[in-house]
Amino acid sequence: MKNSTVIYPGSFDPITYGHLDIIKRAAAMFDKLIVVVMTNSKKSCSFTPEERREMILKSVKDLPNVEVDFYDGLLAEYAKIKNASAIIKGLRAMSDFEYEFQMALTNKKLNPEVETLFLTTSTQYMYLSSSMVKQIVSMNGDISDFVPKEIHEDIVERLGGQG
Repeated sequence: MKNSTVIYPGSFDPITYGHLDIIKRAAAMFDKLIVVVMTNSKKSCSFTPEERREMILKSVKDLPNVEVDFYDGLLAEYAKIKNASAIIKGLRAMSDFEYEFQMALTNKKLNPEVETLFLTTSTQYMYLSSSMVKQIVSMNGDISDFVPKEIHEDIVERLGGQG
């Protein structure tokens, strides 16, 4: 790509190995990847945007071309601000595609300069979601196979044993 600054948006509440899979693969393909914590009014988050940003930073510290930010506005506007050429969206299943496709068309209408690229998650993470992680930890389940070790204790301290 001409300008290979791309954005990977999400709520990341918390970041999981599925998210990290997409981050590592996108970082290998592009010069610069900006992981941006976005506000989603439909989701009730357990961590503040700043806390989610810090957890992502801990998880990507070995990836020099990855930046982490948070933004409370339209993704299409953020892409303009950052001069990004593309938005990366991770897909777990066909059920993700319909919503993400609608969002991609909307973002293209709002910002014709930006493309949306879909990456399917690796098969070992297709079932994994932040919601599932939160549910497991709230019932004192072991989440060590689902989240980076750098943030495991942060999540357990905040959400453990609430079930």
